[in-house]
Amino acid sequence: MTVDVSLQGPKLRVFSTSPQSSAVDRADYIARVIEVARWSEAAGCEGILVYTDNSLVDPWLVAQLIIQNTARLSPLVAVQPAYMHPYAVAKMVSSLGHLYGRKIYLNMVAGGFTNDLAALNDTTPHDKRYARLVEYTTIIQELLKGPAAVNYRGEFYVVEKLRMIPPLAPELAPEILVSGSSPAGLAAAQALGATAVKYPQPAEQEPDCHQAAVKAGVRVGIIARKSEEEAWRTAQERFPGDRKGQITHQLAMKTSDSSWHKQLSQMASAPGDEGSPYWLWPFENYKTFCPYLVGSYGRVAAELAKYLELGHRTFILDIPATQDELEHVSVVFSSARQLVIK
Repeated sequence: MTVDVSLQGPKLRVFSTSPQSSAVDRADYIARVIEVARWSEAAGCEGILVYTDNSLVDPWLVAQLIIQNTARLSPLVAVQPAYMHPYAVAKMVSSLGHLYGRKIYLNMVAGGFTNDLAALNDTTPHDKRYARLVEYTTIIQELLKGPAAVNYRGEFYVVEKLRMIPPLAPELAPEILVSGSSPAGLAAAQALGATAVKYPQPAEQEPDCHQAAVKAGVRVGIIARKSEEEAWRTAQERFPGDRKGQITHQLAMKTSDSSWHKQLSQMASAPGDEGSPYWLWPFENYKTFCPYLVGSYGRVAAELAKYLELGHRTFILDIPATQDELEHVSVVFSSARQLVIK
């Protein structure tokens, strides 16, 4: 059974996430990336997110490692304009397509950790970063359309008679995801024809996306088992309380200008519904940045079905702890599909 399923209407896409180099011993990291990539492919995932920030190895090298050790899994590479010129990104996509015939997805990120941006002397205000992201991504898209030379003159970037060689096969054109839930982030996604990806609120608080101007996706972790007791026991064992992590989280939230991090922090401090599968404890302990859905297959599937009914068609899962975890996830996605079709 796979997690890549089709609903009546647009295709549902599920991505997993690759391990971070900062969280795995150097000697074990390559083997761990390959292992998780193969689990994800076996589970039927469309692709796998590869993070980027100042503390991690280069995501393009990780993407190549994933491609070399899987048959069809597509890396979803996080791209931050502060790190690379748009031509360099387009060249990476074109080169990987030329060498391996594999499609790449791009997860465009406007911001990052405050200290990372400060170290790079990137003082661009929040909304301006999204304006820059639109220019940046537009150049990438135009270069990869080929073969015509690209001329672009914007506020942040200027290119003249720039061509992409080798050209990218049309069927390998990268799909664009934009991380961000602020008005500026949603406007950027709309301008680019991209999927806007956010950290979701509990399903009953999420707005309906069917009439939105952009395609919608969410990033969420899932821990599901046959019984509520087993699911919550597994969740609490995987994410025990961590006082140091809680302090780090509080400091990070004070300096972050991320709309969704502030939103999640406000929800974490508010009284929760004890019967809800929506769980922010890992986020509060600085173990991950996404909320989790925890509970029995039926309970989690019902919550997922609500997101599907609201129009979300792209899901990015957290880093899987085991191969079995993806099998449990497969069960709840299949059940959620059936609930929506009915």
